[in-house]
Amino acid sequence: MTQESPYGFETLAIHAGAAPDPATGARATPIYQTTAYVFDDADHAASLFNLQDYGYIYSRLGNPTVSVLEERVAALEGGRGATATASGHAAQMLAMFTLMEPGASFVAANKLYGGSVTQFMRTFQKFGWDCEMVDVDDFAAVEEALKKSTVKALFCESLANPGGVISDLEPLAELAHAAGVPLIVDNTMASPALCRPFEWGADIVIHSTTKFISGHGNAMGGMVVDSGNFNWAQNDKFPSLTQPEPAYHGLNFFETFGDLAMTVHGHAVGLRDLGPTMAPMNAFLAITGSETLPLRMERHCQNAAEIAHFLNTHPKVAWVSYAGLEGNKYKPLADKYLGGKAGSV
Repeated sequence: MTQESPYGFETLAIHAGAAPDPATGARATPIYQTTAYVFDDADHAASLFNLQDYGYIYSRLGNPTVSVLEERVAALEGGRGATATASGHAAQMLAMFTLMEPGASFVAANKLYGGSVTQFMRTFQKFGWDCEMVDVDDFAAVEEALKKSTVKALFCESLANPGGVISDLEPLAELAHAAGVPLIVDNTMASPALCRPFEWGADIVIHSTTKFISGHGNAMGGMVVDSGNFNWAQNDKFPSLTQPEPAYHGLNFFETFGDLAMTVHGHAVGLRDLGPTMAPMNAFLAITGSETLPLRMERHCQNAAEIAHFLNTHPKVAWVSYAGLEGNKYKPLADKYLGGKAGSV
């Protein structure tokens, strides 16, 4: 189930999250290039620091320009809320930071972006987080891997970078939920213009906004989008969201914020302590880029399909991996999840 909007995708790409600037009436989102914010009085400051009221404290935790991008990407994905980060890798780190504990593990597809493989299999080990990589086309292998008591999540890419493998999201979501854990989908290469994983049962979506959401090669960024549908209290696997948080006077994130628990935790704890904050300028550039996302993805896919068809019939080319080609094993999944398109790689 996704969050419903009365507006179409193209309208959301231009307007979601943005409103005329309350101070000046400016139509374009301003770049709030500030580190700190002024409080009305001591009580106002205390209410913000204690998460009793919504507002801005320090730009490591949140910034008005960045908030517009968070709301926009959440709307495009049909999610409940989002947390922006400095990069796609930072987004993956932030999501896992919320879910994992030392000694915990997660299951990931064995066909992923190479940088993610290194992060999962090497860097995460330093935090005591284990990753088991499996072929997510083999549902029996996925089900078996999810049986381990330490597992906290199942991770895949909707459209894998760079092999063009497409994950069968609907049964993967069912397997994850049967094991009591969320399905996390990196939707970078497809973007919400082609695929909206929440519509197929995913719980968390990751983006490197650096790629297609920004679209112009001028702004690093990442995003964690929460569907708001996962019940974090169904078992004892997620204490960061269901147990008292000492730094906030025993506040329980899931009891207090419900379907926004992961998003609020990402800002109030993850960004506070890890600091992988998106810069306001980068958020502004990503906001501007997102406005043309539907048009760009259409042309990206059109150009890639033409190149793939040309290469597929070229006598000097041995093979082409592109799910948009007839006969490719992932073509049915491209038709189901990506509207018959297969991205630009």
